Amino acid sequence: MAEVISQRRVDQRRLITPEGIDLQVQLADIGARIGAYVIDQIIINVGLIAAFFIIIFGGISAGPEVAITVFILINFFVRNFYYMFFEMGPKAATPGKRMSKIRVASRTQARLTANAVFARNAMREIEINLPLSFLFTSGDSVDGWISLLGLLWSGIFLFFPLFNKDRLRAGDLIAGTWVVRAPKPILAIDLASEKADLDSAYVFTPEQVEAYGVHELHVLENVIRANEQQTVMDVAERIRNKIDWSKGMSEVDLDFLKAYYAALRGRLETRLLFGVRRKDKFDKT
Repeated sequence: MAEVISQRRVDQRRLITPEGIDLQVQLADIGARIGAYVIDQIIINVGLIAAFFIIIFGGISAGPEVAITVFILINFFVRNFYYMFFEMGPKAATPGKRMSKIRVASRTQARLTANAVFARNAMREIEINLPLSFLFTSGDSVDGWISLLGLLWSGIFLFFPLFNKDRLRAGDLIAGTWVVRAPKPILAIDLASEKADLDSAYVFTPEQVEAYGVHELHVLENVIRANEQQTVMDVAERIRNKIDWSKGMSEVDLDFLKAYYAALRGRLETRLLFGVRRKDKFDKT
């Protein structure tokens, strides 16, 4: 099992994966999360307005009742599955989150599961949409005590991320997720520029390269990008032991990881051309 350990910086956490890899993640700030939410809501509402006009002027001849029913169904599916659809993707982020350079990640394991995404978004109606409906309800049409309870409910859920150290929504707490920063990766450029020199210094056998799969490739990419000295040393030592590699006197751990990353990526891409995709080190395909 993975475990989360507090780190030196207030907004930084250490995630220990099942492979024993120490990954550094930085929590997304509240401003970025609010910005992402606003962008996503603009996209959703623009889409719903477009759907409304298409329904009205698109020739639904069964009558206004049917048109309203169709719009309500579209509204329901868009608001409930917009976030799930994008967060279940490879980027684990909606368009708003991608523009704000943040993403959803698992707090307890390296991979974000569909169950976790479903759980965090199933709570969104209770956490956000319902409180906002209370806040914008006219006081003349609702009993005063109900309005007060609505405001208290709104305050609890809307400000919940401000009162816990990991900035978790209630949905994140239930799903075992958090929202972290996702800066634009620069690893591919670095590897491309250094690959020729590394190829001549490190030559791996097919058996050594095939020790890992796609999952470990992604983990290794994160380790190289973070470039934490102790983590790089630990991971390099684990890989050497795994593939039975003897470290040379002048061998640099980071260069070794970059060379192995390039070799592993090239091998996996070659196998993929023939329809073979190895998910992780336990996959025997």
